[in-house]
Amino acid sequence: MNETLVCNTPETINAYRLLALRSMLSLELKGMKRSRGQSAFAMVKSQFGFKGSKEKVAAQFEKYLRDNGILV
Repeated sequence: MNETLVCNTPETINAYRLLALRSMLSLELKGMKRSRGQSAFAMVKSQFGFKGSKEKVAAQFEKYLRDNGILV
């Protein structure tokens, strides 16, 4: 089945951006590194003020996404 997702409001665009950031952070936890720019870990820490290791920040970010209805 082919499903289409349309992000046409500021809220859905931001939710999609946060989910992409979550995916980037997940890849960083598995060892992948960015060749340019700030890491997803650094972006999440600076945007949300989370503290701790990559694993702790990822857990805090997951909780934030769930609490705000972005992640089910």
